[in-house]
Amino acid sequence: MTSVLSLPTTARAAVLHGAEDLRVEDLPLPPLGADDVLVAVDAVGVCGSDMHYFAHGRNGRNVLRQPTALGHEASGTVVAAGASATVAPGTRAAVEPAVGCGVCTTCRSGRYNLCPTGACFGSPPTHGTLTTHLVAPSRAVHPLPDAIPLELGALIEPLAVAVWAVRRAEVAFGDRVLITGAGPIGILCTQVARAAGAVEVVVTDVNDARLAQARKLGATRTVNTARDDLDLTGMDRLLECSAHPAALRQGLHTLRPGGRATVVGQAPPAVDGLPLAHLQRFEIDLVCAFRYAHAFPTAIALAADGSVDLAAVLTGRFPLDRAAEALRAPTTDPTHLKVVIRPGDTSR
Repeated sequence: MTSVLSLPTTARAAVLHGAEDLRVEDLPLPPLGADDVLVAVDAVGVCGSDMHYFAHGRNGRNVLRQPTALGHEASGTVVAAGASATVAPGTRAAVEPAVGCGVCTTCRSGRYNLCPTGACFGSPPTHGTLTTHLVAPSRAVHPLPDAIPLELGALIEPLAVAVWAVRRAEVAFGDRVLITGAGPIGILCTQVARAAGAVEVVVTDVNDARLAQARKLGATRTVNTARDDLDLTGMDRLLECSAHPAALRQGLHTLRPGGRATVVGQAPPAVDGLPLAHLQRFEIDLVCAFRYAHAFPTAIALAADGSVDLAAVLTGRFPLDRAAEALRAPTTDPTHLKVVIRPGDTSR
């Protein structure tokens, strides 16, 4: 345990004050509890939710109510640990941003991703990981093996999303899988589905550059649905990663009787035209995936043994002082997949 007297009391952070109003400023660090660790943050991935908060001051139903540091995909090095923490200083780690309260019935059942009262780093009003230092409960900090560079540890969080999505989809050996949306999550789902035994993975999008990357990383076929018809039938599984209702409706009709569709991308409040009678007639299961539970260890294992290529998904790096630029980057340059911000990088 590091002496409390030597710990920093503030951290530089990218704080959102309103739409398009991101300021790098000092934030006080909470005191280190007995089960907490202090992490010197190395890299933070930019997620679509961060981009929504930055552009609009809200993400879905959650609205920015007070200045909040963004970010929830983080890696770093533990520099201090509380007396009962389970992770030692010096440990390179990926940080799980939402681990639930740990005591409610939902958490005790193992579904802590559904905790009714749990908080998530970077989900206002909870400060996030776009900061030089972060205090986190030790159960949220997952050691990284040497095979995973620290910077790529920030991508373990979105990989955990993909792992959980594939688990919820119940992808099995020999399955034919349709993935709609070739963004970072769709491409990670492609790799995880192949690792799970899928023999055919078809990926759709309207961005040719992203589709090309999907082909490099495991897709057996890609379809640009802005140009070409999706002439598929008999698919076993659908993972909807685009958050476009039309993609969900279209994808449902590609499934075989008894197939399974999983909503992965952030769903709109309602989807008109959902073919409920069709789902009932052919007993097609429609399920949803929200974050993940107990998925970080599998994500780390897949990245460590090369089953998933995280380096191929990382397309941009920015220092903390250019965080606003990083949050705009995937929109201004659609060839980007995953962009990271390096809080310890002082370059301009």
